Formats: sequence, structure tokens, C-alpha cells
Amino acid sequence: MTRTGTGFAGMVLDRWSRPRGWARPELLGAGVETLPGVGAALAKRLRALGVETVADLLLRRPRRYEQAADEIPISQLWGDDEVVITGVVGSVRVRKPSLRRAIVTAQVSDATGSIGATWFNQPWLADKLTAGTPVRLRGRLSRYGFDVKTYDIGDVRATADFAPVYPASEQVQSSRLRELVRVALTAHARDVVDPLPAELDEALRRDALAAVHFPHDLAEAERARERLALEELVLLQLAVLGSRDESAVAVPLGEPGALVARYREALPFALTPHQEAAIAEIDRDLARAVPMQRLLQGDVGSGKTVVALHALLRAVEAGRQGALMAPTETLAEQHFLTVEAICAQLGVPVALLTGSVRGSVDAEIVVGTHALIQEGVALPRLAVAVVDEQHRFGVEQRRALATQSPHVLHMTATPIPRTLALTVYGDLAVSEIAKPPADRKPIVTAWVGAERSSEAYERLRVHLDAGRQAYVVCPLIEKSETRLARAAEAEAERLRRAELSGYRVGLLHGRLKPAERREVMRAFKERELDVLVATTVIEVGVDVPNATIMIVQEADRFGLAQLHQLRGRVGRGTEQSYCLLISRPKEELTDAARARLEALVETTDGFELAERDLELRGEGQLLGTRQSGLSDLRFTRLRADRALLERARGLALALRDEDGPWQDEAAKLLGDTVPTSLA
Repeated sequence: MTRTGTGFAGMVLDRWSRPRGWARPELLGAGVETLPGVGAALAKRLRALGVETVADLLLRRPRRYEQAADEIPISQLWGDDEVVITGVVGSVRVRKPSLRRAIVTAQVSDATGSIGATWFNQPWLADKLTAGTPVRLRGRLSRYGFDVKTYDIGDVRATADFAPVYPASEQVQSSRLRELVRVALTAHARDVVDPLPAELDEALRRDALAAVHFPHDLAEAERARERLALEELVLLQLAVLGSRDESAVAVPLGEPGALVARYREALPFALTPHQEAAIAEIDRDLARAVPMQRLLQGDVGSGKTVVALHALLRAVEAGRQGALMAPTETLAEQHFLTVEAICAQLGVPVALLTGSVRGSVDAEIVVGTHALIQEGVALPRLAVAVVDEQHRFGVEQRRALATQSPHVLHMTATPIPRTLALTVYGDLAVSEIAKPPADRKPIVTAWVGAERSSEAYERLRVHLDAGRQAYVVCPLIEKSETRLARAAEAEAERLRRAELSGYRVGLLHGRLKPAERREVMRAFKERELDVLVATTVIEVGVDVPNATIMIVQEADRFGLAQLHQLRGRVGRGTEQSYCLLISRPKEELTDAARARLEALVETTDGFELAERDLELRGEGQLLGTRQSGLSDLRFTRLRADRALLERARGLALALRDEDGPWQDEAAKLLGDTVPTSLA
């Protein structure tokens, strides 16, 4: 499809008057430093924003668009309203009041007069604003002249009215990203390809990419976004459909029996209505010969493990095996301690499998990490498998567990909006435990600046003196687990000498040996330690009811979902619990960091926070999909795109048995390495 039009998008699209087909997509995977004007320093700042390749830049969806403003002659500029002026550049100068500031001023003239137009901290513009160059500027009057907010340079009338506003940072402003996207589209228009069949939609992907960045109006921008979202959803649904084995047959487990009845009697509490509803749905699945594929999601502390153990015991009472797989050794060990304590009362043997094991494993219930699915390990009577924090596993890992066609229950304590769950896990039925047990009190959360950290530790010591226990979570300094462990060790030692002098302080991080971790957790659970200083290794699976207060240092460095998971380590008993978030001074934080911390203070509802996280981070990052093998959903708005999701599902069903480039793209989604969706 060829299209002409006005503005930058029309200019670019006019250049695409060639047959559709594969071009040079490998160039889109080139680093952003291959673009004109992008040096090593700018490339580094872009990488911090998640923009590493040309494709990353082209697929960066605008957060919003500037609404149209009145265009007036320069001589009629007055007041502080935002307006648009058009003129020609005369002289240009650059001033640097300090090392970190730069001011570019260009004299701009039209038939009625002239004015100095000013840009702040955009020194690269001096090379573009040559004398005689036509410009279209949007901004307002100030003491500096005409402060430019958005602009167009050259003979094209592009987007001063509908300028894309991108997620940006202090180091890379939205206006700079807009300029780079313009350069990338101009340089790589012919390299953009569409993996979907030509008859699928009237608007081709490359048209949509240009229009989503440089639309003529908001309606065109929305049409373009929907076209790109449709592609994402079709490929995602093809990947989900491709992972199914529709010929698989599982062992029907019938109705619950005497063992499950004894399990219910052994529980020291009554199950909540939400737990009962989830169990009923699981029992219906287990009664069938079709392997169960169900996602059990619930907020922290909602009682998912109790429901999961019910499913595992259903296998045991049928003479089969149950397996529970966790993503980390720490979480597997915590699950083992919980499960083994209850199963000992029922006479059911439980084995922990986290190391290098070969041969057949014959325990009734096996708890472990990915070691459960490693080559050489056999679970000969496996009937039910529970995969906890399932979004942390690669797709291939989950599929390997299912080679014996067991009933599979996936669990997550990261609540997922239902539409998102149905999109990414379209082959799973979804059960929710939306509310915690009635005797749990909401955790009181407070956000304090670093200058008031002494007050936070005063509050913590009050709890310790009352016989309670506490967590101190060390800041997320960087991804290196070794260096993070060293930082945690240094912080624990500092606290022993300073704020926590006189208290028994333990340390837990991912570099400890399994036996050392188990010993630390045993000592903390048995109240031989007052405070546990830890990294995010305690994010999930740690359950100590006597711990009633947590301090998270440099909380602004953590994501919203991770902070909520960490907070869930307290509030596990009947006592009132507290989570104190310490950050840099509020005025030094980014808008996104402030929004995360404000959201955490305002609510303890994980499902509401999941919706907030969806707004802040976007659909593609909410699930940690780079760990699960699914590409980022960059253009999909799942809450608004329900009809689009249904259409994508139908198209995927129609396409799955055909050959085509879309099959290659969908196949990539099933791997553990995430492709760039333009590659």
C-alpha cells in the first residue's frame, strides 16, 4: 500500500512506494550509535532508557501527543498562552552558563517581525538551525524570548500540533527522542517489514509505524497503534497456540478422598471463600482426562500454597506423585519447610530436590527448582505439577515439565489484570484468590525521605523491644549478585554497629550456600535472630508471622510489583504490621519513582497495584516477560483492546497451520531469548 500526505509522515510514506516484502531487517537490530548524530555518550544514555537498537527506537510508543495550538504571526505574540509560530532562521548562538547547561538561541523571522527562539540543554540543534532554514515552533513567551517546547525544522510541516511525547529521562528529553525517531524512520524506511500476511489488514506495518510517531491527527495515531497492537497480539496468540499439545492425555483423579479430608482437618484455620472457589475449579479440572492448565493468581499472603497443596495431595491419594517447582533455591526451600510440616502430620513423605540429581525420584511429593526437569531426572508417577512464580520460568522450561502430560497448576503472587492474563497465557484457565484471610490486618505503609531514616529505625526498635522481629532490605544497587551480596554484608555490619547495636542481626543473600541459607532462615523463624538484613532474595516465599516491620532502603530503586512482594513478608500474623520506605529526597526523584511510592502508600490491594503498574510500565514489562520468552507488548492497551484481542485470537487460529514469516516470528516468542519484534 502506498500513501501520500502532508507532513513528515507523508514524506516518509511516499518513499515506500515499493512492493511489500522482506528487506534488510537485520539493520534494525543495529545499535542506535549507527544513527547520524548518536555518539557514545548519547548511546549510553539511551541504553539507560531501554533503547539499544534502531528497532527499540522505532517501537518506542509515544505516551501522548500535543494537542493543536493556535498559529499566530510573530508580531501578535502576547501573554503566556502556548502557540505556534512559523518563520525562517537567521542568526544562531549557543551559550553555556555552566558545565551542565546549554542555551541555544535562534533569531526567527516572518513577514510581521522577528523574535529570539530559545532551546534549553539541546546543543546539537545549533548544527541544524542554519541561516535560511524554515522552522515551525510551538512554545510560549518568557523572559528568554520564545521558549520552544516542540518544533519542526526544514521544509516539512510535521507535528508541531501533534508532536509525540515519549517516555524520557532527565538525560534524554522527549524532544531529542522525537528527533532521533525522525532520523531512524528516514534512514530505515525500506528496512521495515511486516511479518503478517498482506491480506490481514489494509494498513501496512511501516505505514503504521510512521503514523504512530508522526500522525496528522489523533484519530490517525490511534488507527496506527491498533494496527501495531494487532500484530503483537496475533504473534503472541500464535506463540501460545503453538505451545499446546492438543493430543496430550492426563490421568483423571476422580473425586477428593480421605487424605484430602484429613488435610482439611489438620489446617489450623478455615479456608476462605476465594480459596474454596479456586479448589472447586481445580477439582473439576483434575477429574478430566485433558491435562489441567490453570493459572492460580493471588495477592501476597492470600493462601495460594494451601490451595496448591490440596492439588498435590489429590495426586498422592490417587497413588501418583505431585511436584512443586519454584524458580529459586530459597523459595523451593521455604515451600519445602511449609509443605513438609503439614505432610508429616498426614504421613506423606516429601523430598527437596535442588541440586544435581540423576535417576528416578520416588517420593510422594517432590519440591525443587528447575532441577526437577533437568535431563536424567525422572518422576515416574507424576500426575500433578505446581509451578510457582511461573512467569519467572522460560516457556521451554514449563513445557519440559509437561512432557509426561501431568495436570499443571501455575501460580503467581504478582497479580495480573485478567485481560493481560488471557492475552499472555491464552491457553490457561484463570483462578483468583483476591482477598487474604479475614484475620489479616492491612499493612501500614509509610514513605520517608533519607533525612528521616533515624525515625524509621526508632520505630523498628520499638517492635523489637516488644518481642517482634524485623526485616531490613538492602538497596538494589545493580544486577551483579556478587556485588549485591557484598553490599548487603557491609550494610549488615554497619547496622550491627549503629542503628541495630545490641540486637541479634542476621544476613541473607543469594550468594550464601544452601545450608547457610537454611540455617539463617531457621534461626530467624525460631526467634534466635531479631532482624534479618536481606537482599530481594526474600521477595517471595518467606513466611515468619512474628515479623511485623520492614524497612526498605532506597525504595525508589525498586519496581512497584517488587516493593509489594517485599512488603508481603510482614503482615503474615494477626498483629498490626508496618512497611517503611526510605528514599532519596522526594524532589530528587523522577515522576515515575514518586508515582510508584505513592501508589504503595495508598493501597495494599495487589490487584489495584497491578493496574497501576500496568499504567506506569506498560503491558509488556508487567510480567517480567524478558524472563519468560515473550516479547514486550509495546502498542497494546489491554484494558482498551478487548475486541482487538478477540480478533487477534481468531486470526491466529486461522493462521496457525499456514506457512509464512509470521510463523517464524511466533516461533521466536517461544524461545528463552527475546527477539526484537522488528528483527
